[in-house]
Parts: sequence; C-alpha cells; structure tokens
Amino acid sequence: MNMLPDDAQLTRSGLSLSSGDARILLIACGALAREILALRDRNGWTHMDLTCLPAILHVYPERITAAVEEAVARHRDSYQRIFVVYADCGTGGLLEAACERLGVEMVKGPHCYSFFEGNARFAEVSEDEITAFYLTDFLVRQFDAFVWKPMGFDRHPDLIPMMFGNYTKLVYQAQTDDPALTEKARTCAERLGLAFERRFTGYGDLETTMAGWADKATRG
Repeated sequence: MNMLPDDAQLTRSGLSLSSGDARILLIACGALAREILALRDRNGWTHMDLTCLPAILHVYPERITAAVEEAVARHRDSYQRIFVVYADCGTGGLLEAACERLGVEMVKGPHCYSFFEGNARFAEVSEDEITAFYLTDFLVRQFDAFVWKPMGFDRHPDLIPMMFGNYTKLVYQAQTDDPALTEKARTCAERLGLAFERRFTGYGDLETTMAGWADKATRG
C-alpha cells in the first residue's frame, strides 16, 4: 500500500507516484487519490502510475481543463496510455472536448457524486434530490477547506441560511465504512442546518471504469 501525503497536500499540491515501468498513467483529481490507490492496490494493477492535480481545482472548475491538457502534454511520451480520472466537474463540456481532441479517455458522468453513486442510479434519484448537498469521504475530511472557508462561513455565519436556505439535507456518500468519518459528516450537516443521510456507495463507477482501463492495457 502506498503511503499518501496528507489531505492538505493533496488539496494544494496534488501527488505524483511513479513506478518507473508502468504502461498506464492516470491523471486525476487529488480528491480521488485515496480511492484510486485503494482500487489499484486491491486489484494488483501495478502497471498504473498516478499523478494528481491539486484537489482545490474543485473550487475553480474553469481551471481544470487547461491543467489536464498541460499534464497530458507533459507525460504523453512516457506512457502507452493516459486516462483522465475526472468527470465533467463543472467544466461545461470543455474537459470532455479536450480529452477527445487529445485522444484520451475520461470518467463518464457530470461529477464525482454521480459516478460514486453510479451514473445510472444518480440519474434516477437526482430529480428527487435537487435540494440535497453531497459530500464524499474526501470532502468530509476537508469540509472547512472546500465549503466552510471558501463560502465565508468562518467569517460570516449569517450567510449560511442565505446560501443553504433551499437545501434540505446533506447526503454523505461514503466510500469507506468509517464511523468517525460518519460522525464528522453528521456534524457538517448540523453546521449547515441540514438533515443528514449517509449512503454507502463504495467506489461506484470509478471501480468499473478503472477495471475496464486495466483490461485494455492487458490486451495491448
């Protein structure tokens, strides 16, 4: 199992793990590093290297496409295949268009909440959950960095009812079965004044997507 840097480093700096002889490179959001490495190690996909862009790009989706393009250009000559472990993530289709132009595959779906839930399942429930606010394992751990401080709630808590007045519940999409993380997610819901729901998703379509990519590599 690879030793990960802490979440603060994944948020601000990203991650680069190279074996020196892998044939596949995954270019991913830093918020997905733990899940990707857990799947890679569990399945023995030793032919996959990982480089993660800073997870804080989650807050600035207009910067994601250019950052992915630069990463693909920088690493293309070193790998047989490159895959992009982002969904659309607020890029308005620009990331998908860039990946098509560059000839690299990406994860299907509008965002990580969808592919963790399973895109088909998320499409079924999302219309009934338009007042739900979602958090993943990473976002629960980094709630202050990605929600509380960027939205100014640390300085102006009076903004909470203004910005979350139309939400009714916080849905914690749990990738792991961690009671401490569940309690932290419950506290996040309380801080926002929302009802709480925990939904164990596991890795959802991320796992099946990575399995498909691993299979492509073995077939050449």
